[in-house]
Amino acid sequence: MGSPASMHEQLSLLNAASKRIGSTLDMFETGRELMDVAVPRFADAAGILVQDRLVTEGEFPQETTDGSALVRRIAVGVADPSPGEYARAFPVDEVAVYEAWTPYARCMATGNPILYPRLGRRTAEEIGRFWKRDSVSKVLEDSSFLVVPLKARGRVLGFVIFTRRPTSQPFDEQDVNLAEELAARTGVCLDNARLYNRERRTALTLQSSLLPVDLSQPLGLTIASRYLPASDLVGVGGDWYDVIPLPGCRVALVVGDVMGHGIRAAATMGQLRTAARTLASLDLSPADVLFRLNLMSQDLDASQIATCVYATYDPVTRRCAMACAGHVPPILVRPGGETELLELPPGLPLGIGNEPAEMREFTLPGGTVLAFYTDGLVESRDRDIEEGIGALRGLLSGPDHDLEEVCDLTISAQRPGHERDDIALLLARVSELTENEFVETSLPSDRRSASQARRFVRTTLDKWELSSLCDNTELMVSELIANAVEHGQGEVELRLLRGPTLVCEVSDSSASEPVMREASTTNDTGRGLHLINWLAHRWGSRLTPKGKIVWIEQRLP
Repeated sequence: MGSPASMHEQLSLLNAASKRIGSTLDMFETGRELMDVAVPRFADAAGILVQDRLVTEGEFPQETTDGSALVRRIAVGVADPSPGEYARAFPVDEVAVYEAWTPYARCMATGNPILYPRLGRRTAEEIGRFWKRDSVSKVLEDSSFLVVPLKARGRVLGFVIFTRRPTSQPFDEQDVNLAEELAARTGVCLDNARLYNRERRTALTLQSSLLPVDLSQPLGLTIASRYLPASDLVGVGGDWYDVIPLPGCRVALVVGDVMGHGIRAAATMGQLRTAARTLASLDLSPADVLFRLNLMSQDLDASQIATCVYATYDPVTRRCAMACAGHVPPILVRPGGETELLELPPGLPLGIGNEPAEMREFTLPGGTVLAFYTDGLVESRDRDIEEGIGALRGLLSGPDHDLEEVCDLTISAQRPGHERDDIALLLARVSELTENEFVETSLPSDRRSASQARRFVRTTLDKWELSSLCDNTELMVSELIANAVEHGQGEVELRLLRGPTLVCEVSDSSASEPVMREASTTNDTGRGLHLINWLAHRWGSRLTPKGKIVWIEQRLP
């Protein structure tokens, strides 16, 4: 083919470029759009290469004096009759560092176009040897060869190669000017794509870093989760979930959604998740946690309103306490597969008003599944939330399935990213504890109970094949029993739980919590807690309606 024969044809080509190039913020698609515009109207074949760090890191390229930067081929365009031969010679996504003598490196080093009206055999063979492919020299020999730099913000991003077959009219200076214009428009679009991808990568990295990397599997629950970001930059939001260990092998389950999108929403999500973990460490009720989260969120950006559902679960009693702050209601899946919405007072979103949250408590049968999720899973522009919840209940219903499979099924049913918000899903299946996970005994309020407790501990740990923990556990349990007998009334309860750690709990009727004091040389009071503090991985106490529980925790061998 020949070069455009008239100014009208040049303007037509540039008009097509302005309409078609840069329709998306994807670098590879932008490269393909340039190929579609230029081939075959301007060249018989073309390729576009950009510095690799633009693609992999979204970073602006550094200046190079010899053009030796690492570049990646992002698109190739070939006109008939032999597209396969050119594509095999120059595969897409190939990465290379061009040697300084090559026309490609000289173009990048100088920032100027390089034109060979006819590329001689010797130069074509040298380029072929560089690529270690004979097909390269065969394709390029005697072609008209033009390399044009891609520029943005005064930097060279890469280059475009245009070639014409030996039977076509060679490129001339007028063609060089037109090629530079095409490359200039493409360079701006590529830089926009780079900026977009960098900002999106930053937002997604921030959001994913604020989500839990590896959820613990607490005693009495099987956990599965998914987080699915929306594909667009504006879709990066504040969806989050967490599984927080509590004393006594209990656990807190949290799912929340900061309204809005972008880095600000993700940052607010991180603050709320951190605050929720801090409040959980105080062993507060779900209603108290949400009330304090609400007060805290009012000190954040006033435009960042959030919803949240917070639940605690005790594997021994299988009691679940739950409170909601404007969030979509959790779904309960009964062992037979029947689903129902949990009737929770909806409450106001966090950041609005000062009303205390209301709490509900449930006893969950073994095999029950709790499903927590965000509204992106059930609501879209063409589907109201009730219809979406109904569809989700259909996906969750049925006989007992593996939770990971249920998560995959649920996520695979979602719309493409440009049609949905980001999504968080947290599933928890209840299981009844076995005698290898939980035992308890009642002891009289008598000093002799300490010896009974030691025998109970040793017998249990031998059965659990944890004999290496017997000595320390017996010693600490003796101290706790002695304190309970001295300060409480009525029976003392001793409980052992084997979960991610070994937990020993001693409960009594006294509401006076133990305090570790400085032990004096004349008084032995307080030495037992110092011993426990030294031997245990962690220890603490919590009040109950009947008194208190003092617990110690040890790592499993």
